[in-house]
Amino acid sequence: MKYRKFGTKYVLRIDKGEEIVETLKKFCREFDIKLAAVSGIGATNHATIGLFNTSTKQYHSRQLTGNFEITNLSGNVSSMNGEVYLHLHITLSGSNCSAFGGHLNSAVISGTCEIVIDLIDGVLDRQFDEDVGLNIYKI
Repeated sequence: MKYRKFGTKYVLRIDKGEEIVETLKKFCREFDIKLAAVSGIGATNHATIGLFNTSTKQYHSRQLTGNFEITNLSGNVSSMNGEVYLHLHITLSGSNCSAFGGHLNSAVISGTCEIVIDLIDGVLDRQFDEDVGLNIYKI
């Protein structure tokens, strides 16, 4: 992974073989990023995405293997219990241009991934909400 900073934005290049979620968590810990918006594009050949079932309050994950364009990666950085908390969604397009999307659990880069982290001045924690079944912003 390589990066440059421009004002309140970091521009990252995640390289072939690196995993997006762990790379971003490590980066946010290293630079003490507490609150930010994340966006990106790239390519992956192995990803795990999930869908949260609001009735059962459970995630259902699906592994995808093959050549996929990351047509959209979006989400945010916040914190929970003093740790970096990433909430990322992804849309992947396969060879026939059909799309898969959901919560990003993991994705290994097969070519490159270009990400912008837009810093937000402040700290916003999360807390578990039993009614929703998710870790939500503590506002």
